[in-house]
Amino acid sequence: MSDPDGLTPARDGSAPASIALVVNPTAAKGGALTSLPRVTGRLRDAGHEVEVLLSRSPDEAAALVDRAATSGAGVLAVMGGDGMAHLGLDAVARRTAADLGAGLALGLVPAGTGNDFARGLGLDPHDLEANVGVLAAARTRAVDLLRVGERWVGSVVATGFDALVNARANRMAWPRGSARYTLAVLAELRTFTPLRYSLVVDGTARELDAMFVSVGNTTSFGGGLRICPQADPYDGLLDVTIIHPVSRARLLRLLPQMRSGRFAADPCVEQLRARSVRVAQGAGTAYGDGEELGATPVSVELVPAAVRVCLP
Repeated sequence: MSDPDGLTPARDGSAPASIALVVNPTAAKGGALTSLPRVTGRLRDAGHEVEVLLSRSPDEAAALVDRAATSGAGVLAVMGGDGMAHLGLDAVARRTAADLGAGLALGLVPAGTGNDFARGLGLDPHDLEANVGVLAAARTRAVDLLRVGERWVGSVVATGFDALVNARANRMAWPRGSARYTLAVLAELRTFTPLRYSLVVDGTARELDAMFVSVGNTTSFGGGLRICPQADPYDGLLDVTIIHPVSRARLLRLLPQMRSGRFAADPCVEQLRARSVRVAQGAGTAYGDGEELGATPVSVELVPAAVRVCLP
């Protein structure tokens, strides 16, 4: 039975829930592995059965998440950063959409450098105890997702300047965290010029030049940059942020304001809400949750209540 806020107990209390926990042991500079006994101990103390699956590579993580999704567990939980969250939500959403995952919920234990999806759902990436408590309580809420072809995205689909920065940041081994994104911004900004876009927003087509176009389900990407500051993962709409052509110096001045979302008040920024958008940008590449989605054009659709997530 749901409460008025849409929260539903994932179990009825008569039997322990089964949690499949897929862990990136290198997340948080190895802190995820160090914290793992505390996490599993608290979950087991709460009466849950916990299977831990440790990944040694991105490919193995994807395979383990798929295995966990089909294991019969009631909760597929992931411990790591945005990459792990992306794998988890994609696996749960695919099974839910195919009517194969009835009752399967997603659990998040953010332990990476970005944690934008978890942050967008109200989880504090710096409070491990609180996040494990949320998972232990096993109360779920239906959350919207973005569907891009066969892929599912929880936070933001980035194109243009944002996508170039994302690609560069993914190639950088140092530094960690949001500082890596900042350095990638400065490197890309040296030669960047506005790009030609073709957009179709809820069936209405337009051509424009822009620095970038981002499509958000939650507010942030890049470790807390609030590129879609009004995005709400429960409202049944996606948010589109367009930054129209500006000088490189002006774009550089706007970037720090993305931490708070204040940049959106600048006249060069346009924000839209829609249910679907098609984005084409020459030979550009789109990224979702920090992961490469492929070349544009991409069609992004908001799917209401696509997954159930363990939330406060």
